[in-house]
Amino acid sequence: MFHTPTPQTGVQAPAAQLSLQQLIRADQLAALRQTVLLSIPVNMVLGAICTFVAWRAGHLAIALLWLACSGMVNLLRILACRLPVQRVAALVQRIAAPGAGVIDLNLRVHWMLALCSGLVWAGVALLCAGYTAPGTLFYLTCVCGITAGAVTHGFAYARIPIAFITPPLLAIIACLVLVEPDTTRVALAAAVLLYLGALIRGSKVSEGLVSHASALKNEATTASQALEVAHRDLHQFAERMRYQAEHDLLTGLLGRAGFMAVAQAMAARREEVLCMMFLDLDGFKVINDAYGHDAGDQVLVEVARRLQGCLPAGATLARLGGDEFVILYALDAQAELPEVLARRLIEVVRQPFARLAHRHIGLSLGITLSDRDDIDEMLVCSDAAMYQAKRRGRNQYCVFNETLNAHLQMKRDVERDLAGALARRELAVWFQPIVQHDGQTLDGFEALLRWQHGKHGAIAAPDLIEIAALAGLSEELLRFILEEVAGMIAFLQSSGRSDLRISMNISPREMERLVVDELVVSMLKAHRLPARMLEIEITEETALDLQAATQTLVTLALQGVRIAIDDFGVGYSSLGFLRQMQVSRVKIDRSFVTGLTDQTENQALVSAVLQLAGSFGFQVVAEGVESAEDLQTLQAMHCHAMQGYYFAPPMPAAQARARIEALAQA
Repeated sequence: MFHTPTPQTGVQAPAAQLSLQQLIRADQLAALRQTVLLSIPVNMVLGAICTFVAWRAGHLAIALLWLACSGMVNLLRILACRLPVQRVAALVQRIAAPGAGVIDLNLRVHWMLALCSGLVWAGVALLCAGYTAPGTLFYLTCVCGITAGAVTHGFAYARIPIAFITPPLLAIIACLVLVEPDTTRVALAAAVLLYLGALIRGSKVSEGLVSHASALKNEATTASQALEVAHRDLHQFAERMRYQAEHDLLTGLLGRAGFMAVAQAMAARREEVLCMMFLDLDGFKVINDAYGHDAGDQVLVEVARRLQGCLPAGATLARLGGDEFVILYALDAQAELPEVLARRLIEVVRQPFARLAHRHIGLSLGITLSDRDDIDEMLVCSDAAMYQAKRRGRNQYCVFNETLNAHLQMKRDVERDLAGALARRELAVWFQPIVQHDGQTLDGFEALLRWQHGKHGAIAAPDLIEIAALAGLSEELLRFILEEVAGMIAFLQSSGRSDLRISMNISPREMERLVVDELVVSMLKAHRLPARMLEIEITEETALDLQAATQTLVTLALQGVRIAIDDFGVGYSSLGFLRQMQVSRVKIDRSFVTGLTDQTENQALVSAVLQLAGSFGFQVVAEGVESAEDLQTLQAMHCHAMQGYYFAPPMPAAQARARIEALAQA
């Protein structure tokens, strides 16, 4: 912070607390304290000489008295210059005007002492009988000299020299005019008066010049300080911005940008294999919805604390966003094995949280090891391993391997080629028959997406849908499927089989990304197709996904579109959801149907679903029927409809049409 100090005088004033005028006064005080100390010795020497001359003229007593008064005033002036300005102000504050500042009080003290010194020098007239004695010329010379010196030394603050010179010069004028006046003395008095006026004017001009110079200096200093403060603030702001850009403000961990910088540096200098772990919390979304985002934030902070407590030496932990974390460390000879660390991380996160009664958080963890410096590739690989772990259930870890690498390469190739394949209509929709209870009567078809990739062969429909979402092609893919389904419905209608329906799968997550209800309704209207011939199968992925799809499904149901639950038994559908959505059919997952004859527990589940169907008014379709024994078991249980390779595999649209035509001719 700027000060206007002179170490020799002790004047100190914080610039941030003073106005420009006060800063000028501070400079004036500092200057006059120095110049007064320089002028006092001259004052004392001249006083001693005057006393000596008066003694020689026979006026010793009055000369000694005058010298004592002069010495006392000079001593006070020296003390006023030597003492700290705060001390001087404190000594005179009681007799000063209320509200006066430290600098103003000091200036006032110096002005009063200068006036007292001037009054003492006005007493020189007593040493020379009113300037009539033979030594008058000497005394006039001394007084005029000391007054000229006072103006010279008091250039900074005009009131000080004016207060000093006015009493002695006025005393000279009065004596010259009133004591033994004559033409010469009156003329000399006029000259002294003119001299006084010139000195006063010179003092004023000097003070003005000093004030102007001080103003320029202080303005420049203030501007310099402002620039310094602005530079410091800008630097601090830049540091804050850099910290915020590189760190997660909630947990205090590194963010994505900060992690990438640290990881790149680690990769550049490492000699050992690097281990990256991609962590994702299981069930965190439920916590946010059930307890609120504040509770969710506290869970994230606590998770970050627990993870930090498990880190090996030299490891870097970061929060990439949401409930995703990443760990990177060098796998040297002393490092902990990734599998051991993964199990410990899972165990520490699964411990209960104070605010979440009877709720536990799980942790899915993907691990990748690499001796290359491609951090982005490691992130992709560890992320793929994490999703594989999540597919296995809660609190699992998975190490990235060749199988996952092949799948990852497939996804990249498919993502690259999908747009062109859609444009060239290389994808196809196949149809698998659904038969009624008797195992022969056709009930409808399920539409299944197919693509024979040039490099990777047949691509599974779930992979296609996931990759389309990553590539931003979800809507184009859905439109393609809808057009193919519309063509099959139109064929059934023209063939007189309006009693059949076509089922197509749509995941709840697609319903979050797309306006599925508008796309479906517009397709039906464009082709003038009855909504009852279309059935939307929704996979029960998570309870929250189903809730997110509720509004879309309600809209479709109101339009007359049938709603079915696919893969029933492996997800999270509730009975309330079945009733709310007016579900028309439930498809039991093939894992419960294939080999049903030999699985008592699965038979119990199928039987329970069939009993619910009677109460809720929906049909049951058994998927994955692959043997006559399973068919007979399902018929004995009075299952409404069935689907599987035992009846027919998925077939191209042309083959499905041919089957319809053959049935019509039979």
